[in-house]
Amino acid sequence: MKVEHIVWFKWNEGVSEDRIQHHLNGLSALVNTVPGIISLRLGKNFTDRAKGFTHGLVVTLENKAALPIYADHPEHMAVATELRKDAEVMAMDFEF
Repeated sequence: MKVEHIVWFKWNEGVSEDRIQHHLNGLSALVNTVPGIISLRLGKNFTDRAKGFTHGLVVTLENKAALPIYADHPEHMAVATELRKDAEVMAMDFEF
């Protein structure tokens, strides 16, 4: 079964658009470096229903075993560690 890894981002006050784009670019690059990723999609929320979360990430992984590989990959760790300094992050993972 495939896995969807879904992440929401709520940027801290004062984080610039350039800094946000830097983080989004880092996330986008993971598709080329982390094994097990089938697809990676990023987008900006356009409704008022997300309780302040402004961007979303959806990563489709090959299977459940690919999730810890993704999570522990050095490139992901570098991007995620830096990003968490600038944003609140909420994640969910499920098989389908």
